[in-house]
Amino acid sequence: MAGAATDQALLSEAADWLITLHYDYEKPSAQDMAAFARWRQQSAAHGAAWLRAEAMLGTFAQVPPDVCKQTLAAARRPNRRRSLAALGSLLMAAPASWLAWRELSWREWMADEMTAIGEQRSLVLPDGSQLTLNTASAVAIRFTGAERRVRLLAGEILVTTHTDPSPTYRPFLVQTRAGTVQALGTRFSVRRIDATTTRVAVFEHAVGIKTVQGASRRLEEGSTADFDADAIGASAAVERSAALWERGMLLARNMRLADVVAEMARYRSGALHCDPAVAELRVSGALSLKNADASLELLAQSLPVRITHQAKGGVGVEPR
Repeated sequence: MAGAATDQALLSEAADWLITLHYDYEKPSAQDMAAFARWRQQSAAHGAAWLRAEAMLGTFAQVPPDVCKQTLAAARRPNRRRSLAALGSLLMAAPASWLAWRELSWREWMADEMTAIGEQRSLVLPDGSQLTLNTASAVAIRFTGAERRVRLLAGEILVTTHTDPSPTYRPFLVQTRAGTVQALGTRFSVRRIDATTTRVAVFEHAVGIKTVQGASRRLEEGSTADFDADAIGASAAVERSAALWERGMLLARNMRLADVVAEMARYRSGALHCDPAVAELRVSGALSLKNADASLELLAQSLPVRITHQAKGGVGVEPR
């Protein structure tokens, strides 16, 4: 427990420096910069804490600067102590529309792996299983003698399990706020749709779903289902191509344009809007997720739509 307390203390100090260097009203002085350099160089743990702090800059970049400054000013105590709580209050004060688009738990400070918007990353877990993080995702990984657990804090992951080398049985579990998904020798994806809903898609074998309130179901290969803390929704068919995001591709088969645009929005910064007048147009074909703007231009060449560029990086898909 002492190690966890130390980590939390360093993260709090890193949060102090994050605010000082990036969100203070006054430009950091030469003395501030020298003090920061001394703090960061104290140990490898200090450096690691700062890397996590820097990773959060991409998150706060989505919040208008005025909101940042006003919220942080209000959150500070009279002695101007800065803390994780102050930054946490910033997330709580962010516009509702931003939170709905980029719902991030403050627990990401404790994430073991994270990806930025538009980034995907694959890694091999201690048991040999493969884990791929989709755009804007975060996980905490905890393997013990009793279980293999991955907490999905934000975004979406694809899991391909491997035979556990442990001499004792350890279930492979993916945990979200809604409940847990247990691998049954399988390849599957888990996505946090919003703050309460999780979506599971099974590409090989099966998984077991158990909600926080105890509802449970076995989900077979080729199926997908949404669940929240109380219940598991009806299952539907899912194609293997639904996991092509792992290769940076979206395969659309007679998809509504509005749904395609909503999916593309996950992979780029800035608002992306589809005009209701063209929302029901149908799209079929392969689109790159690694270059969402190029894919949007491709849509404009094949459909009666035009791409408009708006303030602050916003993009609209409108009738031609």
